[in-house]
Amino acid sequence: MKFTLLAIATFLSFASLQAQTINGVPVSEIDAPHVLIVGTGKLFSNKVNIQIDFGQEDKIWVAKDTQVKNADGRLTTFNSMIDALNFMTENGYEFVDAYAVTVGNQNVYHWLMRKVER
Repeated sequence: MKFTLLAIATFLSFASLQAQTINGVPVSEIDAPHVLIVGTGKLFSNKVNIQIDFGQEDKIWVAKDTQVKNADGRLTTFNSMIDALNFMTENGYEFVDAYAVTVGNQNVYHWLMRKVER
């Protein structure tokens, strides 16, 4: 019984990973050699808002075009920048460089990723 529950949970987590998109493009199918993860802290939370820039064309007045969405169209929440890094690593990217810029009293983290040749 425990094995069956574990198998179902593993399948669902794998299926949800494949269904995540940015601006309508599945994350695993992004056709860009580099992406930039931009992270800012969420208000009254220890989680982060993540935007991923791979050179996509954004619609005017729609800020959520660069955020990761699940199969239901809801925004994906990341626990930390490392959580976002692990997510992008699972989708074929590797870490290149990072820097932070302070805007007001908040740090904005920028992490550059490179697509791994397979």
